[in-house]
Amino acid sequence: MRSKIVLARMLRNRQSRYGLLALVLLLLLAYVGPLLGPHDWTDKDFLAFMEPPSFDEDGHWWGTTQIGQDVYAVTLRGMQKSIVIGFLVALFSTGLAALVGATAGYVGGWADKALMWVTDLLLVLPSFLIIAIVSPRLKGGSWLWFVVLLALFSWMITSRMVRSMTLSLREREFVAAARYMGIPAWKIILRHILPNISSLLIIDATLNVSAAIIGEAALSFFGFGIQPPDVSLGTLIADGSAKAIGYPWLFAFPAGLLVLLVLSVNLVGDGLRDALDPGSNQ
Repeated sequence: MRSKIVLARMLRNRQSRYGLLALVLLLLLAYVGPLLGPHDWTDKDFLAFMEPPSFDEDGHWWGTTQIGQDVYAVTLRGMQKSIVIGFLVALFSTGLAALVGATAGYVGGWADKALMWVTDLLLVLPSFLIIAIVSPRLKGGSWLWFVVLLALFSWMITSRMVRSMTLSLREREFVAAARYMGIPAWKIILRHILPNISSLLIIDATLNVSAAIIGEAALSFFGFGIQPPDVSLGTLIADGSAKAIGYPWLFAFPAGLLVLLVLSVNLVGDGLRDALDPGSNQ
C-alpha cells in the first residue's frame, strides 16, 4: 500500500516523471540497443578507420574509432559497464552504511566508539588518491575489485545519519518491547531498526548510483578504473577527448550518454526523496 502511495506521489512530480522515463529509455538503449546494431563491440572494420556516422543499414551508425571499432556498439558496452558499477556500488555502500550505523547506534558503548572511529578515519582519508594508488595494482584481476574500492569510500556520511536515527529509534516502545522479549540485537536491527529508516536508505542508494557512475568515469578517465580490453563511459570519454575537435563523435556520444544517465538518476532520486517526505507539498 505504501509503495503505491509513494509511486503515485512520484508520478505527480513532472521532473521525476521525466527522469524515470529517461532512465528506462537509457536502460533499454544499453541492453536492447546492442541487439539491434549491425556490429558487435569487439568487431574491427579494417576498412573503416575514424569514419563519421553513417545511417546505412550495415554501416556504422555512430562512426568508428581509430582501430575500426563501431562507436555505437562500444559506447553501449561502456554504458552497460558504468550502469552495473553504479548500481553495485550503491547497493554495497548503502548496505554497509546501514549495518555500521545501525549497529553503532543500537549497541553503543565500545562498539559505537570503534565503528565511529573507523568511519571518521575513512572520512578524512583522500579516497580518490587511495583508489588511484591501489587500482593499478589490481590490473589483470576482476573489475569487481574496483567496485569494492569505490564502495569502501562511499558509505561514511550515510552511516552517521543512520546512527543518529537509530539512537532515537532504540528508545521507542516497539524496540523496547522486542528487547524485553529477549530478541537478539541483530534481529532487532534487521527487523525493527532498518525497516523504519528504509526511506533514507532508498534515497541514499538512488543518489549513490549517480555518484558512483561519476566516480567511475573520473577514475577511468585518468586510467585508474576499468582496464582494457574492457570499456566504460569514462575510458571512452578519455579516448575521445583528445580527438573531440576533429572527430567529435568519439567524444560526443559517450559524454552525452553519461550526462543523460546521471541527470535521469538524479531526477529520480529527487522525486523519490520528495515522495517519501511526509512534509512535502507535492
